[in-house]
Amino acid sequence: MIEIRDLKKTYHVGDVDVHALRGVNLSVERGEFLCVAGPSGSGKSTLFHILGGLTPPTSGEIRIEGRDLLKMTDAERTNLRKTTVGFVFQKYNLLPTLTAQENIDIARDIAGRRQADPHFSEVLSLLGIAGRLRHKPRALSGGEQQRVAIARAIVNRPALLLADEPTGNLDSENSRIVLDLLRRLNHEFHQTILMITHDPEAAAYGDRIVRMKDGRIY
Repeated sequence: MIEIRDLKKTYHVGDVDVHALRGVNLSVERGEFLCVAGPSGSGKSTLFHILGGLTPPTSGEIRIEGRDLLKMTDAERTNLRKTTVGFVFQKYNLLPTLTAQENIDIARDIAGRRQADPHFSEVLSLLGIAGRLRHKPRALSGGEQQRVAIARAIVNRPALLLADEPTGNLDSENSRIVLDLLRRLNHEFHQTILMITHDPEAAAYGDRIVRMKDGRIY
């Protein structure tokens, strides 16, 4: 699913070079739930943004489903984000004027998918939000908002789900619920998931854990 070779990212801050990634090598199998764990400043968020085609690396090689990310045009990377990669962030990023259903539907509209997936109701039932779809974000709890964000991220059946500290804004009970749901999405729907986290308890939900420090994987 993902092949990363000698990936490097350097930011130029004034006269100083900040080496966010220092030669990362990583493989992720289809259907795997991989957790990338590490403290703030370890480079895991930079890796997340590069994987999602949100920022370019300085050098290295990265392939998603055999496609060379570095050789894609801007339009091709945009299409990748629409159809192949789903995102879940620490901040739910729901549009406040839209209902939960409309927040989910907008992702389908952006991807140009006219018809709803008849099997998506199973996902909504799993997420426990089928009865909350007519509510706007302000009427939902933090845990419910994050579950809507997960539904929005996978409505187009992306090959890869990238989750960036998805429990960072949640209390312990809602964190456990969201992490259980991610694991069930992986086990029952074979969704490939790469989650980054600084929380060792959250990381333990994955099939495999890799650790980052100072821009490297150990």
